[in-house]
Amino acid sequence: MAEKGSESAEEEEPTIAEDVVVTKYKMAGDMANRVLRNIIDAATADTTARTLCQMGDSLIEEETGKVYKKEKELKKGIAFPTCISVNNCVCHFSPLLSEPDITLNDGDLVKIDLGVHIDGYIAVVGHTIVVGASKDNKVTGRKADVLQAAYIASEVAQRLVKAGNENYIVTDQIQKVAEAFQCKPVEGMLSHQLKRNTIDGDKAIIQNPTEQQRKDHDKCEFAVHDVFAVDLLISTGEGKNKEKDTRTTVYKRTENTYNLKMKASRVFFSDVCNKFTTMPFTLRAFEDEKKQEWALWSEFVAQFKFTLLLMPNGPAIRITQGPFDPEIIQSEYSIQDEDIKAILATSASRKTQKRKKKKASSKASDAVAAETKNGEEADD
Repeated sequence: MAEKGSESAEEEEPTIAEDVVVTKYKMAGDMANRVLRNIIDAATADTTARTLCQMGDSLIEEETGKVYKKEKELKKGIAFPTCISVNNCVCHFSPLLSEPDITLNDGDLVKIDLGVHIDGYIAVVGHTIVVGASKDNKVTGRKADVLQAAYIASEVAQRLVKAGNENYIVTDQIQKVAEAFQCKPVEGMLSHQLKRNTIDGDKAIIQNPTEQQRKDHDKCEFAVHDVFAVDLLISTGEGKNKEKDTRTTVYKRTENTYNLKMKASRVFFSDVCNKFTTMPFTLRAFEDEKKQEWALWSEFVAQFKFTLLLMPNGPAIRITQGPFDPEIIQSEYSIQDEDIKAILATSASRKTQKRKKKKASSKASDAVAAETKNGEEADD
């Protein structure tokens, strides 16, 4: 009976078919975008990664604290702690107060990754900048190649993650984009479906899979009302990450059950459940601290991550995005593949599509009016 009940509860889980759910996703997305812009403005030379991580987490708490104040039971806050990963570091660098920090320098390629949730509805965003870059001080060389590759891959993925398409279509096209810039997607990295209180849903897109990973990773089809966190990580190297000899700081609660004998463990687990529910969290949020960074030695890694709502009748709605100026990037490579060009030529904007429909409708009306007029003239 319990199993049937749980199945029924899962079926009844609210989706973006409901306006209130869309509102909460968009609210979380707007907050994530604002926090990201603040971090980008603060990411200057001599700032440290930890300073930016603390700033990001604090701003998320501040932003989410402004809404649903009367609904005391409604959970909101950090869906993914702010991570600042520099140059060859792939992801998840969120240094603790008790451990060495990293100072940013002009020319550093910096990845910013964070997530916000409102009532369990998650919006994540990831963005890459180069410290000190401008139209007068353009990004060149391999940094430019990997930045351009990751950005264009994100634009292609946005257009391909739509109802009816399969996940491996995205995998294969991302590979082609990266190779056009002499780069590689980071091996085995996943983009996950988002569900309420779940940041790593069942459906997933894999990057640059090994033969075994391709066999093991399930095919899936995107559907209307899916929500996806699309996470593109591209490297100038072979795309094979190596785990550094450092401790982990970002954790996530699992469904595994253990008998916690120590009082301190029970208190810690209770704090995690109350403050973060099932969302990832950093140990920096607690008094006791413990750090991990994945690295591709001597190479550069760029990231663009965004949240998509797959709505009916038109392209998916992208609710998170950072500012990107292609004029400050000067790569010697470009997209030559006609299939990729065709994908990029399609509109990712629902507004553009509506304008096109109105234009077509207007032209059709004009044509009907012209035919009627011609008919009247013929009758005369």
